[in-house]
Amino acid sequence: MGRSDNLKMKLEQEFSPSRLEIINESHLHAGHHHGDETYDGSGETHLRIRIVSDAFAGMSRVERHRAINALAAEEIAAGLHALAIEAKTPAEA
Repeated sequence: MGRSDNLKMKLEQEFSPSRLEIINESHLHAGHHHGDETYDGSGETHLRIRIVSDAFAGMSRVERHRAINALAAEEIAAGLHALAIEAKTPAEA
């Protein structure tokens, strides 16, 4: 199971979203430097999450991002380099 699949499962369990999209944007970063290496754009290192859930009601944008980043901690520790987050309530979508 890949990082996207792991994150999808965690996000569905935690937030019961009405919409959830995880987009692998790693290929957009090919040629970028990561430390002493040049990234080739492979794998799942740069992901974008678009999620709509009632669970975000009453939460600030920062609180939403912190909650999602906490769920992604294992993936980040295992090499997820960047996570773009678009978290909204159904009323905001």
